[in-house]
Amino acid sequence: MTQDDLLGHAERSIAVGSKSFAAASRLFDPGTRRSAVLLYAWCRHCDDVIDGQEAGHGAVVIEQAEAQRRLAELRRQTDVALSAGQLDDPAFAALREVARRHDFAPQEPFDLLEGFDQDVRAQRYQTLDDLLGYCYHVAGVVGLMMARVMGVRDAAVLDRACDLGLAMQLTNIARDIVEDAAVSRCYVPEQWLQREGIAADQMDSPAQRQALARVAEALVAAAEPYYASAEAGLAALPWRSAWAVATAAQVYRGIGLKVRARGSRAWDTRCSTSKGEKLLAVATGLWRALSARWRRHPPRDSALWQRPQHDASKGRPGAPEAALAAAR
Repeated sequence: MTQDDLLGHAERSIAVGSKSFAAASRLFDPGTRRSAVLLYAWCRHCDDVIDGQEAGHGAVVIEQAEAQRRLAELRRQTDVALSAGQLDDPAFAALREVARRHDFAPQEPFDLLEGFDQDVRAQRYQTLDDLLGYCYHVAGVVGLMMARVMGVRDAAVLDRACDLGLAMQLTNIARDIVEDAAVSRCYVPEQWLQREGIAADQMDSPAQRQALARVAEALVAAAEPYYASAEAGLAALPWRSAWAVATAAQVYRGIGLKVRARGSRAWDTRCSTSKGEKLLAVATGLWRALSARWRRHPPRDSALWQRPQHDASKGRPGAPEAALAAAR
């Protein structure tokens, strides 16, 4: 597959899978955009394989044994992509190019797959901190890898990039509570469900909408300090990257605010942003990216959830040899 073919595959993936990220990615300089889109294509592919969906749509329930087999195969192919083996799938060829070009920490792609493992095991989360651990695996680490694509190596700035991933995932969870419940997925902290008297197997019941709206409002509120923390990292990015990131943050934060404003009707139709709202987010993102350069930002709040630290100089810990063997 040529470089043009590889980029074409990734462009098609992002165009169908995420209109919000597709719009924001146009603001990157060409080199950064290529790497960001290639990374997206690999993340999208892995998510689709585990959820039995296409381009992020139409998730179905997959038998656990089959889901485990798929996950093991994703781990095997990722391991090959990060080494020198033969690749046939464009999604993993995309990962190889990006990981080599931007010196990914060896563990980070596997941290994403650990999040999918938690999905396969139908893991539940007792507290918000437990949930944030999951959010790190499926979104925070994507923020880390995207930041590396933009040239970030400073650990404090990587923390801010992770914070944006956490905020976006909390927003996604609030928006998709009912949709996730329909395929037997629950990401709301158990403590919150108990407080509202909601049974996990009744979350998609119309009778629970008022209580569910309070849960969604709490998720949106929990995302806010992470959006604020992420904004402080904009000043360390190249200005076009800062513009793209600020725009994406504006779009996602707006979705969360819509969920909160709709209350019990938040899941009557899927919350999304219109073309006009995306254009406004582009303009607002430019202002936030530029103004971040002359504003003073406080140190990151020590009360915020802290990502795990990996030593990039060492091989990835916990290599999934057993999982790789199972896939062969």
